[in-house]
Amino acid sequence: MIPRRNLVSAVKKATRQPRYAMRAFKQRARSFLDYHFKNGFSSYPETISLFLTYRCNLRCTMCGQWGIEGSSRKLTPEALKSELTLNELKSVIDDVKLHNPNITLFGGEPLLYREWVNLVRYIKEARLRCNIITNAMMLGKYAEEIVNLGVDEIIFSLDGPREIHDKIRGAEGIFDNAHNGLKAVNEWKEKKKCSTPFINISSTIFETNYLRMNEIVDVAESLSASSITFHHLIFLSHQIYERHNEIFTDLFNVTCQDWAGFVRKTLPHIDIEKLIGIINSVKKRISRTNILFYPNLTDDEIRQYYTSFDFKPTSYKHRCASPWMVAYIFPDGSVRPCQSLNYIAGNVKEDSFKNIWNNQRYLRFRCVTKQNKLYPVCYRCTELYRF
Repeated sequence: MIPRRNLVSAVKKATRQPRYAMRAFKQRARSFLDYHFKNGFSSYPETISLFLTYRCNLRCTMCGQWGIEGSSRKLTPEALKSELTLNELKSVIDDVKLHNPNITLFGGEPLLYREWVNLVRYIKEARLRCNIITNAMMLGKYAEEIVNLGVDEIIFSLDGPREIHDKIRGAEGIFDNAHNGLKAVNEWKEKKKCSTPFINISSTIFETNYLRMNEIVDVAESLSASSITFHHLIFLSHQIYERHNEIFTDLFNVTCQDWAGFVRKTLPHIDIEKLIGIINSVKKRISRTNILFYPNLTDDEIRQYYTSFDFKPTSYKHRCASPWMVAYIFPDGSVRPCQSLNYIAGNVKEDSFKNIWNNQRYLRFRCVTKQNKLYPVCYRCTELYRF
């Protein structure tokens, strides 16, 4: 339910957000029982991620959507414009609110969705937890509104100190813009005397920033971030990508194009021993900001992770329970049990989420996934290490 190596971080988060932690624990416990005993059926998910739009105002080099080989670059102009209407999204909220899932707003950049304010207001009126994953470029404009709406959590991706962040994001001034926006949120929290939204920072480890992790923590602390999570770089070889698609096409008649954005010709140019040393020093750092690494790999696993495309962890179980825990709804209305596998179980434009969640396509996906344990790309997927 919670991997052993994630227990310490889970306890730290629970002490800061006890109600959320207790609710999440109960929902995961039900879903794990379903995983083991219900033959593909699952209770309602802990989290529903709403991809509000494919559009984004940045072109970050390492992004699986809009990076150099990002999957969104291959979408047609018509597909890129697709977005659910506010009424369609409200129908989803009405359909699930009695089961109290967390709602995460994602993109692209979710603040580019014109009706995001009204959607957040509706989510909070339904008494649901609402998180926003954002590049923070528009936070300065909306800081007061975000605090007033009662957004529970802002998840912001930070690539490094100023010069590195701006280089990766593609222009000068992006770091300062985001930094000032997050500071504005903190200022409004103080004015309103409220603790939310929590600011949680996500930082991906890659070639140009791994030597600067302590500086990244400095930035997180300057923003009074509740936590910073360093994510190991997601990458795979063309051979693994092709092998995965052969298997997945045979099982489901689907090609997983979204994983193409993570294909690399060469392994990352990272000094592994330096990386391990920095990670261990950062872990020992005393900070008010909760410092996490995800997945929380052992030193030997880190060595294997970055020196071979064929990585398999030894400290985590080789199975994925995410399709029992999380659902993803995309801008065209498609509902997917996995963010990047391109398998569609239904569409909320044609049927209710309630009916889709345990329909025959969903049940078959869960049963086949439980039987197969994992697919070739799964060892690089963050969801594998979450539950």
